[in-house]
Amino acid sequence: MNLNLRQAIVRRVEDKTNDELFDVIEGSIGGDDRALPGLGVLFEIIWKHLDENVQQTLVDTLKEHLHH
Repeated sequence: MNLNLRQAIVRRVEDKTNDELFDVIEGSIGGDDRALPGLGVLFEIIWKHLDENVQQTLVDTLKEHLHH
């Protein structure tokens, strides 16, 4: 079976509990750059399921903190 990166990341976390998912995210933030693609895939999943108001809030937060 030939998996792409997105599929491999999803399969690695799909059976985790909420607490385990939280730990995956927390453990990846600020860590090794190798975790960045995984965080990107998880963010993509989250982003696709947010309403536009929440997306705009995230963009506003990002913009606010890019210059600090």
